[in-house]
Amino acid sequence: MQRLFLFVISMLLLSGTVMIAQAQETQSSDENRFTKISQQLLLTAKRREPADSLVQFLQQISPNDLYQELNNDTKKKTFWLNIYNAFTQLALAQNPDRYKKRGQFFGQKNIVIAGERLSLDRIEHGLLRRSKTKWSMGYFNRLFPSSFERKHRVDSVDYRIHFALNCGAKSCPPIAFYRAEQLDKQLDLATRVYLRNEAVYDSTKNQIQLPAIMGWFRGDFGGKKKMKELLKKISVIPSDVNPSIKFKKYDWNLYLDNYKTD
Repeated sequence: MQRLFLFVISMLLLSGTVMIAQAQETQSSDENRFTKISQQLLLTAKRREPADSLVQFLQQISPNDLYQELNNDTKKKTFWLNIYNAFTQLALAQNPDRYKKRGQFFGQKNIVIAGERLSLDRIEHGLLRRSKTKWSMGYFNRLFPSSFERKHRVDSVDYRIHFALNCGAKSCPPIAFYRAEQLDKQLDLATRVYLRNEAVYDSTKNQIQLPAIMGWFRGDFGGKKKMKELLKKISVIPSDVNPSIKFKKYDWNLYLDNYKTD
């Protein structure tokens, strides 16, 4: 029964269709049952459907199974991005008033994965940002991360996650369903779309206004010099300019159901 349940869950993706076949034959080398379940949880959040069975399954995962199946950064980022976005939507859809105390909302350990109690902050800064201190602009690591965090965090920080995480605020990037087999393309697209929409270049002042998240986590981007190189690479600013940088204010107004549309 357990194998059948895992198979059914793994196949309930965007189409919502169940196919009777071996799960091993349907997944790529990058996808696995845990990345697929993270996608299904996010789909459930989007549809405002009950998520109890999926939440319970995630709670009961073996830590060793999680470690063995999320065995590279691509799988880890896929899983934790979807988990973060899904639990944020589930929690705020259930009780939007929780957002009035954002520090408490992000810091409460209300998420259980493989028996470990996690907060949204710990998923973002511990697992996806490799134990970075939240308010250090990305330049300092926490001294004593938990054994779970050390075991399951990414090996290197990818600045593109900041254009994929949605914390429920108006200024957050839209939510996408991340897939391990397409992750690099998806994150490149998320970065390009978000910055082309949010960055504002004033040629008369030779100044670029950038999203607040780039200022908060500037170390993840390699500092301002690397930010400018990125902006030139994706054609947000001309290749022959060296503008000053100003960071915009963040709009913390609650904005749920901000899912990416094709």
